[in-house]
Amino acid sequence: MKTNIPIILASQSPRRRELLSRIGIDPIIMPSTITEKINTKDPAEAVKILSRQKAENVANKLDSRYLVIGADTVVAAGGKILGKPKNHEEAAKMICQIEGGTHHVYTGVTLMMSDGSVPPVTFADETAVHVYPMTADEIAAYASSEEPMDKAGAYAIQGAFSAYIKGIEGDYANVVGLPVGALYQALKAFIQKAEEA
Repeated sequence: MKTNIPIILASQSPRRRELLSRIGIDPIIMPSTITEKINTKDPAEAVKILSRQKAENVANKLDSRYLVIGADTVVAAGGKILGKPKNHEEAAKMICQIEGGTHHVYTGVTLMMSDGSVPPVTFADETAVHVYPMTADEIAAYASSEEPMDKAGAYAIQGAFSAYIKGIEGDYANVVGLPVGALYQALKAFIQKAEEA
C-alpha cells in the first residue's frame, strides 16, 4: 500500500504489527496510554469505542500529520466479554468458558488523521471460533503457561492453543488481532480521502 502519509499503530502488539507488514505497512509503533474501561455489554460496540479511544489518545499527542490506527480485540462467550486475564487462575476460568463450544472474537478498528482533515472511520469485525472439548489437565497446562497472559480470552489461536481449534467462521487474522482484509479495504478509501484533503 503506497502513501506518503506516515502511519502509526496505537498498539504495542507484535501480532498486529506483523499482520500490517503482510499488507505492506510498516507502522510507527506508539501505544496508547488509556486505561481500558468497557461500559457496554455489546462486544462489537465495546471494541469500536476502545479502538476509537486508543486512536484519539495517540492522535492528540501529535503535532504533525499522521494516520493513526487504533485497534481493540475482545472475546465473547456465554453472553460475557472476556478481556485479558490478570493471572493464571483467571486464564484457567476463561479457558473453561470457551472449551468445547463456540465463542466470538470481535476486533474494533479506528482510522484517524491526527490533523482532523478526514472524519475518523470505525468498524468492527466478528469471527466465530469453535473449540474442541479439553480435559482438566489440558486446561491447567495451557493456563499455567505464559501464552494466555496478554491475550483476549486467554488464548492465542496462532500458538499452542491451535491444538484445540476445531474451526472458524470469518477472518482468521481477526482472531490474531486485526481483520486485515477489511482493514486493507477501509485503508484504501481512507488514504485516498486523506491525500485529497
